[in-house]
Amino acid sequence: MLKEATSLLLFFFFFLLPSKNTLNFPLLTSSSTATHNYAVVFDAGSTGSRVHVFAFDSNLALTPIHQTYEFFLAITPGLSSYEHDPDAAALSLKPLLQSAEAVIPADLRAQTPVRLGATAGLRLLPGNASEAILDAVRKLLKTESSLYYRPDWVSVLQGIDEGGYQWVTINYLLGTLGKSYTSTVGIVDLGGGSVQMAYAISEAAAAAAPPVADGEDPYVSDKVALGTKYHLYAHSSSPKSEAFWNKGNPCITNGYQGTYEYSDVVYKVSPPVSGTSIRRCRLLTRKVLGLDAPCFHRNCSFNGVWNGGGGDGRKNLYIASFFYDTAAETGIIEPNAPGATVRPIQYLKAAKRACTANVDNINSTFPCWGGSFARYHSVEGSKVQGFLTRSSVAAGLRS
Repeated sequence: MLKEATSLLLFFFFFLLPSKNTLNFPLLTSSSTATHNYAVVFDAGSTGSRVHVFAFDSNLALTPIHQTYEFFLAITPGLSSYEHDPDAAALSLKPLLQSAEAVIPADLRAQTPVRLGATAGLRLLPGNASEAILDAVRKLLKTESSLYYRPDWVSVLQGIDEGGYQWVTINYLLGTLGKSYTSTVGIVDLGGGSVQMAYAISEAAAAAAPPVADGEDPYVSDKVALGTKYHLYAHSSSPKSEAFWNKGNPCITNGYQGTYEYSDVVYKVSPPVSGTSIRRCRLLTRKVLGLDAPCFHRNCSFNGVWNGGGGDGRKNLYIASFFYDTAAETGIIEPNAPGATVRPIQYLKAAKRACTANVDNINSTFPCWGGSFARYHSVEGSKVQGFLTRSSVAAGLRS
């Protein structure tokens, strides 16, 4: 391990959504003379829907709600599970909406903004299924909510938006937003259907960003946050993970025979006759993530895309979502810990433990989970280690 290598900091976080293409929190200001202002955010993810309620003072500092800094509630499955029934998708949010409204004083609800951001689950739906679900959600908010709502506040986020918003949130919480880009941290977020990375880079690095094909999002965008201009590198990837879900998969727990459904496709999954193999699982992971794709730039991440070039804005990485879940479920961190310092090698060790287990003892091997996805921990551990190794090498890390 290099002495100057920077640790990956694992942090379980929430995000809030500023308006599109600006990061100066326009929705969190109010002409009200109330001591507190509120904001409601729906995170419509691939695997579930969550609602966050935040309270702010006049300086946009978070203030407690019931002795904590947010009200949070989650349900499963996600909106994309209702591809053929948009009304049912919208109704699935009703318990979250009612609970959120109950937190907010009645006289402040009409001025409290509510936004919904959907992620990869809806982005990947075919045809107009995604828009039909969003329209149903808009109808729900218009007819059954007392909160301040606008139709354009219900939308599908692009992957680079996800990364940008999460970068804002983490740096806001750390108190680095508004400071020089060299003081900020980078983020890597692994969701149910995509992975995002975002960090601030220098003006020179931004000017050297390679061009992209017509119709593709640029690698770098200029953002203003709390009066400071940043050149923000953000990239999102949705790896084609279908290769994981098949018969003879070297990542599946020994002795398991079953199915996995994704986007209305049912996959039969089972290990090969020769058994689970960490070596072959890692090779499959590299293929799915495109780690060996041709690189036509000086620095690449996944599938040959430019990685932003590194720099001070990426010397500290905060990682979240399934990075956190996998760590908690496999004993890398304490299940209730809000955050921890981790290294990629810890995920690889967890994957090796999963590969030596079988369907009869997998739950005792990982008692903090015990659910059906324990049989996929070899997949998750190997995939996470692959993500972090590629992300961290460019940040000066070695595992």
